[in-house]
Amino acid sequence: MRVRRLRKHAAHLEITAFINLIVVLVPFLLSTAVFTRLAVLDLKLPAQNSGVEQLKADNLQLEVVIRPDALEVGDRIGGLIQRIPNAASGHDVRTLSALMGQLKARFPDKLDATLLAEPNTPYDTLVQVMDAVRGTVVAQGPKIVRAELFPNISIGDAPVVKR
Repeated sequence: MRVRRLRKHAAHLEITAFINLIVVLVPFLLSTAVFTRLAVLDLKLPAQNSGVEQLKADNLQLEVVIRPDALEVGDRIGGLIQRIPNAASGHDVRTLSALMGQLKARFPDKLDATLLAEPNTPYDTLVQVMDAVRGTVVAQGPKIVRAELFPNISIGDAPVVKR
């Protein structure tokens, strides 16, 4: 008896639709990746101090504490520098920005600052204070230039105050 065998042909994959999808998807993903990178702000957590800090007169460890009624600017080693009470419209970030400019003039090499906020601090207030600490606007002749103050910001929880 004769045995019949079917001839099998190799299946051809139809990948044209997949290639079209990749051609459209790759430029879209590349273009959106650039825009999302511009919106990212790198922050650090405050460093844990394992030993006794070195006390130096020229070493500023800047801390800005956001309280509901004021902004407290201080040095971790030296204590409170200035307490800025709230203005009628909220936290006085203009005075904070001016104070940051004065501190930057005294400590030009310092780039780090720690921002300590209470748990119920509004996000908008946190961003405004961060912007005031990171940089300011300076007029140089007819031009207005953005000056960098303390760009390396660490965020943490404010110490609890007994009332």
